[in-house]
Amino acid sequence: MTAVDLSPRTLARWAGSFFLGVVIGVIGTGVHRLSRPWGLVLALAIVLLGGVVARAWTGGGGMLALGLGVATTTAVLGTEGPGGDTLVPADVYGYIWYVGALVVALALLLPGAWFRERAESRPDA
Repeated sequence: MTAVDLSPRTLARWAGSFFLGVVIGVIGTGVHRLSRPWGLVLALAIVLLGGVVARAWTGGGGMLALGLGVATTTAVLGTEGPGGDTLVPADVYGYIWYVGALVVALALLLPGAWFRERAESRPDA
């Protein structure tokens, strides 16, 4: 079992991933009902892309932070406003968007070799 790196650089990357998740949550909440079903497909694709970026940048911890950012933002924006309206209504598209933060986990299914740096051997010139 390996120890978790809690250096300031790693914590800043996790915070950046969480903030990226918040931004994705706001954008996804805005577009998920744009043009049925393509708005929802676009919103979920953005979540998946964010997961790939977070995995490449910080690994599993960043993916978790991104997913928490998306889920938290979606939950907050999905509550009733002062006039009784909501951005995420209780219908099929709304329910799919509520669990859309789980799409970030699909980035774990991608090959690990895509996210590792390779030392290319180049002859010195």
